Amino acid sequence: MKYSIRIALALALAVSGTARAADSIEAGAAKAAVCGGCHGPNGISVNPLWPNLAGQHAAYLEKQMKAFRDGNRVEPTMQPFVATLSDADIANIAAFFSSRKACQ
Repeated sequence: MKYSIRIALALALAVSGTARAADSIEAGAAKAAVCGGCHGPNGISVNPLWPNLAGQHAAYLEKQMKAFRDGNRVEPTMQPFVATLSDADIANIAAFFSSRKACQ
């Protein structure tokens, strides 16, 4: 009996985590549309001056966007794009780009 409850609980947690991840990616895709102008619509830049974001680790992308937003990393081109993003927006954008394939 306890074993069945543990399995049911583990499955419920796994499913809810998957749903949250899918929602984050979907929300991130909408928020990341403006990023596509430089970084490409799926995070693959056509200009070597702008980095590829596709396939990067979400934690890395979040750290960099927060650093731009908070002024800890100064880049006049990026700052206006991230200035109004919330932590949730940044997490969603990071989830979107990390879910894209690095090579297409």
